[in-house]
Formats: sequence, C-alpha cells, structure tokens
Amino acid sequence: MITCQLTKLETALDQLKKAYTKLMPADAALLASALTLTGRHAIALYEGEQYVWPTDNDKLTKAMVPQVLLVQEAIENNAPKKVSKNAPEEEPITISVGLMPNFSAGENLLSERDDLKTVLSDILQDGVEFAYSPTDIGWQWALDRANWNTIAGQEVSRRIKIKTSFTEGAVGVEMGLTGAKKRPSRAKAADLPEIADVPDAADAEMIESLDN
Repeated sequence: MITCQLTKLETALDQLKKAYTKLMPADAALLASALTLTGRHAIALYEGEQYVWPTDNDKLTKAMVPQVLLVQEAIENNAPKKVSKNAPEEEPITISVGLMPNFSAGENLLSERDDLKTVLSDILQDGVEFAYSPTDIGWQWALDRANWNTIAGQEVSRRIKIKTSFTEGAVGVEMGLTGAKKRPSRAKAADLPEIADVPDAADAEMIESLDN
C-alpha cells in the first residue's frame, strides 16, 4: 500500500519510485501529482449517492439538511433548562460523510498517458493511505464553511460538526496537533465506478468559485 501525504508530494513520489523502478523521473512525478488529486478531490459518499467537489456542493448540503435538522431537534430536546457558568462545554455531535478516491481527477491530469492511467488504477485498486489535514480535502474544507443556518432555514447549533473520512478504496490518516489519527477503510476498491469529470482548474480557483 502506497502512502500519499497530501501536503508533501515528495512522500508519494519516493514511494512510487521504489514501487515502480522502471518509471522515468518525470513520469513518476506526474503520477504522484495525479495520485494526490485523487485524494484532494475525493468523492463524497452520502446515503448511497456520490458527490463531486466542488460542483455538487449545493446538492450535497441540501441532501444533508434532513439529518442536520434531526440532530438539531435532538439537541434542543435534551438541552438543560438552566446552564451553570462552570458547566463543561458539551461535546460536538458529528455527522459523517464518506470519501472515496477520485480516479477521474487523476485521470484528467494524465491526459493521453494511458500507460500511467493504468498504473494509477492499479494503485487505487490495491489501496492507498492518504495522510492529510482537514484543509487538504476539498469536501471537508467546503463543509466546514457551509452556512447551515441559511441552508437549513433555521438556527443550527454550532455543536453539529460534519466529518469526512475515507470509507472506500483508501485509508485516511488525519494529521493534527496531537499526531496522526487513522480512519480505516470499510472496504478496498476492487472496482472503481465511473464518476463525473472534475474541472481542470487548480485547487485555488475551485475554492474561489465556492466563495463567489
């Protein structure tokens, strides 16, 4: 299994060179970039549907509204009538969204290099370990900034947190101040399904499109 640290492309590059010794340096670098994109542009999985970042941002957040409102109702029903000033801060309530590697994002970068596309597909089918911080994943970045008050049409508790994690085809290791926290995959990607293409624009341009 290849480990790909999304903030340090050289980690994936070093492992690709060791695993595929016949690759030319330029091809190994291109393949490492493509592999990184499959993680950064990971597909969101929610209630049996796939969502591509950032084009499906509105679609996913609207699909999540019923669950957000159910959690909000539970918070309101269980809220104490009186809260002491010295009461400990209540734990956040997490709504989970699955992730899977976005093969099309890497495939688009490789353009007409069918030989490298085959290698990329083999790597993803064998399983990848992505090491990342929350801001490295497009979907986590977007969901952290979603205005749920506006989306849900009512005030939503700040205790509600949306958490993405790799559940198909990859293992996620979240990097934080307290070290790495592994989030194991439920299943290995034996056969990656076809998904919509991701725009060829750079990550910064995609982020700007969300802001606008």
